[in-house]
Amino acid sequence: MREDRSVTVSPAMAWVAGLPVLGCMLVMGLPSVGDAHVLAFRLFYAVAYLFWIVPVGWLQRWLWRRGAGGWVMAAVLLPATYAMSVLNALIALRFIADESARSRLNWTWVLGGLDGCWLALIAFCGLQAIVLHRAALQAEGERVRLAGLAARDAELRALRYQLQPHFLFNTLNAISALVADDRKREAGRMIARLADFLRATLEEAPGHEVSVADEIALTSAYLDIEKARLGDRLRLDVRAGPDVLQASLPYLLLQPLVENAIRHGIAPRGIVGELAIRIAREGDRLCVTVDNDMPFPVDSGAAGVGLANVRARLEALYPGAHRLEAGRVEATWRVAIELPWRIADAGRAAA
Repeated sequence: MREDRSVTVSPAMAWVAGLPVLGCMLVMGLPSVGDAHVLAFRLFYAVAYLFWIVPVGWLQRWLWRRGAGGWVMAAVLLPATYAMSVLNALIALRFIADESARSRLNWTWVLGGLDGCWLALIAFCGLQAIVLHRAALQAEGERVRLAGLAARDAELRALRYQLQPHFLFNTLNAISALVADDRKREAGRMIARLADFLRATLEEAPGHEVSVADEIALTSAYLDIEKARLGDRLRLDVRAGPDVLQASLPYLLLQPLVENAIRHGIAPRGIVGELAIRIAREGDRLCVTVDNDMPFPVDSGAAGVGLANVRARLEALYPGAHRLEAGRVEATWRVAIELPWRIADAGRAAA
């Protein structure tokens, strides 16, 4: 994962990153508590360190935002912190050291005895580098997460839009057949119901999940279309207890399943057929079954776009947390679905 260097790290975070080094400096000064001169040097270096980490931190963050690599940072920060440490040594020699110390300390000490502050500033730069890289990786991880959500949302919308032309094609074919059979009254009713269904699906534009109550209402609008075509040949049995009406399930989950059952199981036959929809809660699962009492052959390709679309949407919404089975159960063709149980949230537009 690449780093996102557009992330800003506040100066306060630089101070926090420098606290462990300050703690080490104070611990190293404990043995000199009994020596006033050594203790004064240690305290001065600690105060100077707190002062210098502000410009050093700003310089390091400035280089980092401009994409400087490790070698470039080292080439800039090492001389800069060294110069600060030399300045610290000169100040300490001038204002803290006594006359005897000044006579013993020379330029070799000034330019070489910098472990008291230079190493601390280098350690601070290392800690701030860790903070910067961690912030960048977290920001990039969040960007990747949001991109993944956007991609999943686009995939789900594409799958949802796939249903509409497929459904319209089948419905218009049915209307055409009614007109050809001179069943103009039924065709007119079917067109009116189609308009109602399209208004419900296009104007509301819900998210990827709705409540069971809303999904049943939408499915009922579609079933009105089929009732206009099939009349008494289509018997319906829809059961969903009041305890599941506010549960969450994918938008337009039932319509392609119901369409498959009617188109391939009931409509081709000249006798009455029953379509049963059951929605119930079993523990932490929401169970949905669609039964057609006149099963169609498994190898007929009847599942088509509808069932494949449902499978793809379930996998995108509940990866590894759902189950879908389709096949014969005694004298019926059944599609059984299990989903995680949760209450529908009106504000969940892209769950």
